[in-house]
Amino acid sequence: MSELITTDLVDLDLKATERGEATAHLAGLLAAAGRVTDLEGFLADVRAREAQMPTGIEGGIGIPHARSRFVAAPTLGFGRSTAGVDFGAEDGPAHLIFLIAAPEGGDSDHMTILSKLARRLVHRSFREALLGAGDPQAIVDLVDKEVLGK
Repeated sequence: MSELITTDLVDLDLKATERGEATAHLAGLLAAAGRVTDLEGFLADVRAREAQMPTGIEGGIGIPHARSRFVAAPTLGFGRSTAGVDFGAEDGPAHLIFLIAAPEGGDSDHMTILSKLARRLVHRSFREALLGAGDPQAIVDLVDKEVLGK
């Protein structure tokens, strides 16, 4: 479980149109992979974080995230939405959605991931590569290279 993101944590055709629904779908992928031990508990933590401040950022991006006792290992889920999902960004709906899950007692991993991801997402070329990726492995490779420096 050392990989931050794997192909089973990627959905290139996210059907959800509402933020809670999109987050629940991605969290379900994390739970199915054994990275989230209690789906409802984790979703409650994500909703509590989202209630503090929306996690949409400029450029059509949503980054819901939470530290939770229900997370087994730092994990990144990804969904791409054609219709877009409102995550509260001023410029409109998110088409690229990253769900960051971090263990509650863990170090600052999730903040490090969040800041690295945000720094890369300001680059149009990275966003376009994510939008154009043809399969889940391409997403994993992009994140590994651009965010994690692998």
